Amino acid sequence: MNQPDLGLKVTEVRQQKGFTQEQLAEHCEVSTRTIQRIESGEVEPRPFTRNSLSNTLDFDFNESNVHNEPLWLAALHLSSIFSIIIIPLLIWSWKKKQSYKIDRHGRDVLNFQITINLMLIAVTVFLVFGVPFIILASETHWNINDVALGVLPLISIVPMIAIGIFCTWQGVVNTVRVMSDKPYKYPLSIPFIK
Repeated sequence: MNQPDLGLKVTEVRQQKGFTQEQLAEHCEVSTRTIQRIESGEVEPRPFTRNSLSNTLDFDFNESNVHNEPLWLAALHLSSIFSIIIIPLLIWSWKKKQSYKIDRHGRDVLNFQITINLMLIAVTVFLVFGVPFIILASETHWNINDVALGVLPLISIVPMIAIGIFCTWQGVVNTVRVMSDKPYKYPLSIPFIK
């Protein structure tokens, strides 16, 4: 992992562990100024400091583990096409300690997929319970004509198709952006995993 990603990840993991910069410096046997410079991305830590940071924060900051980082990022973003949460969850769980980018991208992809799956569940619940309820209610006392009842199931399938197209589009576009080293974006995503 190189700067500035290394500095960002050191800051994030340090805060998660509840260390101050001074406490981390003391544990790693370096100066507080060194930790500040690493976190701000000013310097690349020496191997001793990198290993001390890895041991103290229980996170692998070594460069040798991220040689396939673009491949893993592409796999994460392409997995959003299928709306199956298990694929990015496995990739993220396995690789998140080896790369700041994989950790950050994995969270964003998982948040997007969780949001999409909640939308799909809502549409499915409407199809399973809402449509039959409306049909039963119309037969008893509502005045809904037969054409409206015939169109209702078709209209309720349209959101599922739209969600599928949206997932495919987001997966492909964001994969291309990540492979081109451009910023990606998942609109409508609720941040469940922070």
